Amino acid sequence: MKHFFWTAMIISSIILNCSGPRHLPIDTEPDLHLPGMPGLAGSGDFPEPDGLIGVNPSPQYQEFFLLDSIRVVLDDPYETSGLFEPPLNFIIYALPNGNSIEWTMGKQKDDTDDWHYHIQYLDAQINWLRDNTPERYIIAYLEAPQLSWPAWKADHEDHAQMIHDLFDRLSKLYPQARVMLNSHSGGGSLINGLIETQGAIPTWVKRIGFIDSNYGYNSEIGLKLQSWLDKDAYNRLSVFAYNDSVALYEGKPFVSATGGTWFRSKMMLFDLGEKREFKEKNLYEEITEYRTVDNQVLMLLKENPKREIFHTEQVELNGIIHSILFGTESEDLGYQYFGDHCYDKYIKPDIPAF
Repeated sequence: MKHFFWTAMIISSIILNCSGPRHLPIDTEPDLHLPGMPGLAGSGDFPEPDGLIGVNPSPQYQEFFLLDSIRVVLDDPYETSGLFEPPLNFIIYALPNGNSIEWTMGKQKDDTDDWHYHIQYLDAQINWLRDNTPERYIIAYLEAPQLSWPAWKADHEDHAQMIHDLFDRLSKLYPQARVMLNSHSGGGSLINGLIETQGAIPTWVKRIGFIDSNYGYNSEIGLKLQSWLDKDAYNRLSVFAYNDSVALYEGKPFVSATGGTWFRSKMMLFDLGEKREFKEKNLYEEITEYRTVDNQVLMLLKENPKREIFHTEQVELNGIIHSILFGTESEDLGYQYFGDHCYDKYIKPDIPAF
């Protein structure tokens, strides 16, 4: 049965507090203005809601707003939820800086398109998973009011409680599902926020993915990740990063030697390696794999001798698929991380109507 029962809960919890975009203070997480990382640029096409927004159920997609106008689009194509159906996975995806849900979902190329439509293709990757694995996948896309999770956190002194409420409400939509938290770019700030502001990572979280998004990592987060991994042998953590510390944009570095995901991933590898044994393996495309012997943690770090930018490619080149399938029997079947698109036939000619 479609999950329309929570409409009243969502409407009753909506708080609409519209405000214009604000820039981050200097000492917050980086707000980078690059191709695929336009910071607070936004599309200009999706104004914040004014007044009470209800939920209008559609056959597959539902759009609603939580807390201070956090925009959510839920993609659930399943009509039933029976005892003998395949396992259900609920992916909660925190959008990158400067990207709308429409851009993140992606569409077939058109000469008039904004380039953002062609750098992630989440909708096609999720549909590939549905057709090529034996399990079911529902995804909730989370878009910050200012198209920047670091800016949203900086705007709210009570963001810790708000993050708790946000994930608590979302997790209750599918209480029997395995929840997978995933993120790209500034979306990692929201996932880090959940980890930092809770005493422990919630037990209903079964998989965490950082796709070039762990800028705010610190050792406190590492300790909580260790504890979370210890509690359930089936919990999984994936981290994909490239050497952004040497990358150049318009001839200049755009992150400090210690401020990017390359350095933070090395920190995470060292911290987790205090307790877990990693095996190192050189792959293709100058990628080194670090995988724990228990197959709970996968870190893929890409060298960058030409000082290029590989930020969005880590998502586009089957990145979401790999972050969800690593450690399962479906890993590497029919796709290759950082290889050609395996999902092209699933790219829709246009964005679905919500």
